[in-house]
Formats: sequence, C-alpha cells, structure tokens
Amino acid sequence: MSWGQDTVDTIRDLEYVRRRLDGEFVGRDRAVRLLQLAVVCREHALLLGPTGTAKSELISALARHIEAHHFSYLLTRFTEPSEIFGALDFEQFRQGTYQVRTEGMLPTAELVFLDEVFQGSSAILNTLLTLLNERRYHNGARAENAPLISLLGATNEIPDDPGLTAFSDRFLIRLEVEPVGGTDLERLLQVGWEHEARRFTAAVQAAEQARGAGTAAPSAGRTSGTVTVERLGRLTLRLRDVDLDPVLGEHRELVRQLLIQGVRLSDRRLVRSLKLVAGAALLRESRTAEPVDLWPMAHIWTDPADRTTVEEAVQAVVEKHGGEPARRRRPDHEILLDAREIGAPLTADRRPSEWSVVEGLHKLADLSRELREHPPVNTQTEAELSRIIAEVNALLDQFE
Repeated sequence: MSWGQDTVDTIRDLEYVRRRLDGEFVGRDRAVRLLQLAVVCREHALLLGPTGTAKSELISALARHIEAHHFSYLLTRFTEPSEIFGALDFEQFRQGTYQVRTEGMLPTAELVFLDEVFQGSSAILNTLLTLLNERRYHNGARAENAPLISLLGATNEIPDDPGLTAFSDRFLIRLEVEPVGGTDLERLLQVGWEHEARRFTAAVQAAEQARGAGTAAPSAGRTSGTVTVERLGRLTLRLRDVDLDPVLGEHRELVRQLLIQGVRLSDRRLVRSLKLVAGAALLRESRTAEPVDLWPMAHIWTDPADRTTVEEAVQAVVEKHGGEPARRRRPDHEILLDAREIGAPLTADRRPSEWSVVEGLHKLADLSRELREHPPVNTQTEAELSRIIAEVNALLDQFE
C-alpha cells in the first residue's frame, strides 16, 4: 500500500528544496539532508564548524522554503532575555502581573535559528531547556504551548562546560561542517519508540492549537518547493506508520557495538535515533525501513571525540546493505583533468608567483589524497599525477 497523494506531494516538495539547496551550497549535501530530516522529525539540529563554512546561510536558505513563523538571532554573552523571548508588558506589570509580550519572538516561532547558540546567558539557556524539550514557555505564572518545530543552531565548537551538558543534549542531530576542499536495550528501544511516537504526535497537535488552526484541511493547491506547516505536521504523523521491524535487529547490534567501544549515548538519544531512521525511510517514500535508513545514526554522537567511531560503524552497516559509500571517488580522468588544469599555468615560462605555486601544490596534494582514498589505484593515473606535482614542485627552486 502506497502513501496518499498529499504525503507524496509533501515529500517531493521537500526533495525539490533539497535539490535546490544542493545547487546553492557546494559540498553540503549531508547537511541539507540532516536539516530536512530535522524539520520532518521535529528535532533540533546543530551545525558545528569554523567561521566561513556557510552554516548560517544554509539554515536560512532552508527556512525560506518553509512557510512558517521564523525567528533567528545571533547570541552573545550580552544578549538579554528580552531580545529572545520578548519585553516585559508594563501595562500588566502595573496591575501586578508579570508577563512578557511574546508576539513575533522566539516563543511564538515555528522554525528557529540561533547562531553561536552556546553563547547565550544562563537565563536564556535555562529557559530554552524547557521550550526545546516540552514545547512550553513559562510566561510569568502561566505556561504557554509553543508551536516550535525545530531549533537549528550553529556554533564553532561545543563548549567543554558541564553546566551546558543538558542544553547540548537537546540537539539530537549534530554535524561537523568542514571547509570544502545497555543491558536491556531491546526493551528500551521498544518502549521508548512508543513513547516517542506519542510525544511527537502531541507536539504536532499542540502546534496546531498554538496556531489556532485545529485540524488543518489539505491545501487546495500547492506551489512546488513550498511546504506549509500544516502539511509538514501531517507528514510528521506518518512517522508512526513506518514499519521499523526490518531494521531493529541491525539497529540494536549497531548500538551494542558502539557502547562496547565506549561511545557515550544517552537513552534518550538511542530512542530518538529510531525516529530518524523512520524519517529516512519516509523521505524515500517507503512505508518500511531498511538497513540503509540507519545512515542518520552516524550523526547522533555526543562527544566529538566519538564522531569517527560512530560514523565508521554506521557506514559499514549501511554499505553492507547496499547503501551509498561515505565518499565516492571521482573517475580517474576527472581527477587528471583537474590536475592538468591546476598545472597548466604553473610553468617556468609563465613566471608564476611563489604564492601561486604553493597554492597549486596544496590543490594537487588534495587530488593525490583523493586518488589514494579508494584503492585500487590506477598506476598510470598515479604516475601522471606524480609527474605534474614534480614539475610544479621544481618551480620552488627559483624562489630560493
């Protein structure tokens, strides 16, 4: 039995968005897929990486394709809570009631982006803890439902501060963006998944109530590449209908192996990883999860020191079942074309600058590493690439 037309239409519009963003951001396919997965699963995602790797731009570009109430802010040590949650309502305060005016601020937003997310004060981060996990904002004496779908954060690094551990753990998905160049595990996962299904179902319903929409009717028409919050909510509820049975065995074994290797994963992260697997299957337009849908688990690590261990373990399972390799080497002729293009202007008769020669050698070294990453290596290709590197390297003698 296939998905209904509304579900398929929403999936395909999200796929259209993914392709658009792939075209706009070089080397960010995995980041785009994870952010797409985050909004479908109503989870929070964290992009880590040095300045200049387009983390903020990527998140902002995704937000433009989703019809939702947005809120974005760059946090600093000096950011006041009123800048995030709203200013004090002085009219109410004069009457003896403490209440914040949240209209247009983070508590009323559906899609939130916070840059330098760990830079906020303890007052801001402590308030966000409840909002991120429970989708509720305590406004004075009153607790209000928040329509939050996902909070997408960006940071240069995860601080080594025990006081930030709880806040950091709210971000189920995290990805390092680099410059372009248990004992009763089975029951834990079973019971946890049932609880998680109830939790995200309640989150969708609470969001609808917060919007004042009730049960939204399907839109009469749609614009390709634009997804409304109502349609996204209906798609999220479809996660409950994905059959996870075919992957539970592989999932449990993978988790056991990670724990044996000393990888630290909280119960919450292990349970919610099943939701990511269901989301990966759903975005393939499949009602049944397969081992290849375990790929998001490569991104649920907590400690950056565990990242390589987790990624390699997950990728081995995915590839064993026919999934895409983590990195696919380009054909030899493409690598050589790049090498020749780099080497062509770097000849003695063209008198290149020392900076140009050094920069060219760096690029050629990258191509050499790319060639050797996936053996067997074609000896003729390797020989020609080595010749080009040697010729460019010889130019350094003229600068001594």
